[in-house]
Amino acid sequence: MEPLLKLDHYSVSFQTSMGEVQAVRDVNLTLNKGEVLAVVGESGCGKTVMCQSIMKLLPKTARIKSGTVSVNGTDITNYKEKKMRNLRGPVLSMVFQDPMTTLNPTIPVGKQIEEAILRHEKVSREEARKRAIEMMDLVGITQPEYRYSLQPHYFSGGMRQRCVLAIALATSPELLFADEPTTALDVTVQAKILDLLLEIRDKTNIGILFISHDLGVVARIADRVAVMYAGKIVEIGTAEEIFYHPCHPYTWGLLSAHPALAADGGKLHSIQGMPPVMLNPPPGDAFAERNPYAMKIDYEKEPPMFQVSDTHWAATWLLDERAPKVEPPISLKRVE
Repeated sequence: MEPLLKLDHYSVSFQTSMGEVQAVRDVNLTLNKGEVLAVVGESGCGKTVMCQSIMKLLPKTARIKSGTVSVNGTDITNYKEKKMRNLRGPVLSMVFQDPMTTLNPTIPVGKQIEEAILRHEKVSREEARKRAIEMMDLVGITQPEYRYSLQPHYFSGGMRQRCVLAIALATSPELLFADEPTTALDVTVQAKILDLLLEIRDKTNIGILFISHDLGVVARIADRVAVMYAGKIVEIGTAEEIFYHPCHPYTWGLLSAHPALAADGGKLHSIQGMPPVMLNPPPGDAFAERNPYAMKIDYEKEPPMFQVSDTHWAATWLLDERAPKVEPPISLKRVE
């Protein structure tokens, strides 16, 4: 079956006054219909740039350096703005972290949902209004007929995010990019939004690419997880494989830094050092300088993706048959 989304050796860079910044590097990724794929990693690792470049939402200083993007088997890598407008909405949609960067503060939220429907479908304004109210009800906004006429400032943060979700889903897209949509919300509202996304996935069979740095959120929602570092996917597998059988030292570091895995004394682990500057990526493994298990080859040669199982891959020289056996940190063993 053809994947809904496929990235093949995909790279994106930015031209700056100091030179070319390599934001996304040689990414291979697939997403199927009805699947939730989470992309995790530190801020600046390339998660958002990757998704916005697929949607063609980056500034003119950005360019696709190499590789291809396919949606439902169609190569959209070189699509211009006119063609992308026909994809955004009916096929591709995106929810951003801060709902107020999406919502117009002066226009009632119902009108904004209605506008998305009228832009992409040939329906009457009355039909669009009816559909907008149905969408508000679908995403859990109570009294949708009344709240249809309210501006965004009448809504709480969680309700605003539901409004943004209603706009994104109004044209029945096949693929939703969710860029840290719950980061600014409190824990109880966050849980409700995640449950809502899963409920909508089950009803519509939509594919969701979920960006987050919160591993607790990812564990709740993801079918598969891709770990990203310095613009590259360094490990990918099912959620169970990534959380219970991680293979890359960077994944070990992310999991060990989670509050649930704090040491008995309550001290959080941290990954020492800083990510490399992507103006000049290192010749070997980009994580080598921060990797306590780094070997000489890590500084000289970039590791390939080693296959761990049919669904699990990791780019670390520790999986090479010649490498010494290294056990995951004790903090990870405690939860297995």
